[in-house]
Formats: sequence, structure tokens, C-alpha cells
Amino acid sequence: MKKTLPLLLALMMLLALTACGGETTPAPATDAPDDGPVDTPVDVPGADETEMMVAMITDYGDITDQSFNQTTYEAAKAWCEENGVEFTYFKPASDSDADRVSMIENAIDKDFNVIVMPGYAFANAIAATVEEYPDVTFIALDVSEYDLNEAGLTEFPANLYSAVYQEELCGYMAGYAAVKLGYTKLGFLGGMAVPAVMRYGYGFVQGANDAAVETGSDVSVNYAYGNQFYGDADITAAMDTWYYGGTEIVFACGGGIYTSAGEAAAKVGGKVIGVDVDQQATIDGLYGEGMTVTSAMKGLAATVNTLLTKVQDGTFVGGLVDNLGLVSENPEENYVQIPMSTQFSDSFTEEDYYDLVADLFNGEITVSNDISLTASDFATDIALTDLGNLK
Repeated sequence: MKKTLPLLLALMMLLALTACGGETTPAPATDAPDDGPVDTPVDVPGADETEMMVAMITDYGDITDQSFNQTTYEAAKAWCEENGVEFTYFKPASDSDADRVSMIENAIDKDFNVIVMPGYAFANAIAATVEEYPDVTFIALDVSEYDLNEAGLTEFPANLYSAVYQEELCGYMAGYAAVKLGYTKLGFLGGMAVPAVMRYGYGFVQGANDAAVETGSDVSVNYAYGNQFYGDADITAAMDTWYYGGTEIVFACGGGIYTSAGEAAAKVGGKVIGVDVDQQATIDGLYGEGMTVTSAMKGLAATVNTLLTKVQDGTFVGGLVDNLGLVSENPEENYVQIPMSTQFSDSFTEEDYYDLVADLFNGEITVSNDISLTASDFATDIALTDLGNLK
């Protein structure tokens, strides 16, 4: 027994040392998720030893909203399929910061190391998580410096990139095009009076105003916010009043709020201007061919493609909010534009559109993005009725 005991002790120590030396998976932290420990630590995306995995988190809409969520989802999914990168999306259970944070953490717990988030509503969720997960790349679309500052994030870590857009420019193009195409009774229906929507609206008014001066037309604009990003019976009733009262075309600017404009326009043969993406197929498909005259667009897909490529090839640079706008005289190369599906005519041709973009790019035309002003401040040569919030 005296000889056997030391041998047993030695054998136990040897087994313990062998087990420690052969461990390749770190022990889970005490707060590991219920669905099990992460087998491989998440490193900086793009690093050689880490597999890039992309997750998109939707805002309060879904991936069939024909707008921000759907465009972002489709762009991210297509890029990942083309590049052999695993992709999925997560939808928060409700429109709350807590549920957005939960989805971000859920994605990270499942080893997704690139998180794509569309919309200003993510500001608080980003502020709550981005510094906690420095090895995860956060890509935000349309989350402004102001939004992040208000959420308490005053310095932007290197793993965060947010793209914002010069909505006033594509809003200007849409307003200018509408008047040049012969519409003189216009409407602007914004979702909520948040900076991005306000810039769209103020640009729209400036474009309509400048085109009215050029053409000598008497132009009027009804201007209002629905105070929500979806259409409903109350907003449709307000749009009925506009269209039956003579409004010819409404710039429906704010997620699914276009449904109320489309429903009302269909009753009288009215027209609609889409937003964020080319909404012609969607709106025309629902309410009648030819309803969508143009759309004020952001280059969401181009932004997603560029950033995911940079993450993959290791050239991603974060720590900033990037203000994207015009990069060329060629309209189709820019991050803000109207589509080539616009209903061009002799009074506003594709060539005219190219000339307009060139003038904007070269600074011959300037557009204000000062949201401390009101829409009426930009209506110097047209009649604008500011109706505030419809609800």
C-alpha cells in the first residue's frame, strides 16, 4: 500500500497535467449563454484565424418592408452568398432598445462577428454593446453622430462604422424633377420628424422651389409628418383630403407610410414619389402601373457591398460616422440619386438629370441641410402649407 499510494498520486497528477496541456477550447465564462459556450473566441473580423460571419438585425420593420430593411437584407445576403460567407438575420421581438440589444447579443453568442444594422433606432443599442464587444465589427446605416451622442456614445470605437447619407440632395432631385415634369401641386408626407426625414423634406422643397423659378410655375406644397413609419386608416384619410383637394403627387418619405399615399392616390389617378430605394415596382404593383414617378434613393446596397468587402480583405476602417453623397458627375455612381426608372419626358430628360447632378457635384447648385430651420424657410418662391404632425 505504501508503494501503491505514491504511484496513484503521481498518475493522477500526470493525467491532470495532460488534460490542461491538451485543452484547446477555453472554459466558458460564468455568464456564458444558455445555449452553450462559444467554441472559438471571436477575433477581429478579417483576421486570418477568424471566419467572417455576418448577421443583420432588422429595426421595427421586417425584411419584406420594400424599404430600408429589405434592401439591406437582400444586399447583405447576396454579398455573403457570392463570397461564401455565412449569413443570417435577427428580428427584435418589439420596437425597444432592450430587444435590439438582445438580438445583437444573440448574434454574437452564435459567433457572428459582423453585425449590420439599418436605421437611427439602433443608436442606443449600439451604445450599449459596441464597446463591450471590441472584436466584433458593427456596421450601422443611417445612425448619425447626433443619434449616437444622444445615446451617450461621444467617442466612436474602431470597431464601429456608421454611414449616413445626404438625403437633402436626393430629396432635391426628386422635388426638382417633379416640378420640371409638370406637377405643380405637391405633397410631402414624412414618417417622423427625425433628421434624415427632415433633410429629405427640406431638400424636396428646395428642389421644387428652384424648378418653379426656372419654369415660372405656380407651385404649392402640403407638408406634414405622419408621426409614424407605417400607413393606417387615419393617414390614408388625410391623404384622401390632399388628393381630392387637388394634390397631384406626394413624396411618401418614411418606411411603410407610402401605403397610405398609394391607397389615396389610386382613387383619383394621383402619383407618388418613393424613398430610400427605387419603389416603382412595389408601389406600382400594389396600386397601379405608372403611379411612381421617381424615388429619392440612398445607396444602401452599395454601402453594404463596399463595407463587407473591406471587412473581408482587411481594409475596414472604423471609428467614424461617414457622410455619403455625391462622388461623381455620373448619377449612377453616387450614394444619393433618383433612379433611371424615373418617368423622364421632354420637359425633364435623362440628359437634364445628368446635368443637374453635375451642377450639384460641382457646387453650382447648393442644397441646405440645416434642420434647425423649417420647411417654410426654403419655400421662397412657392406656397407651402405646413400641417405639422397628422397624428
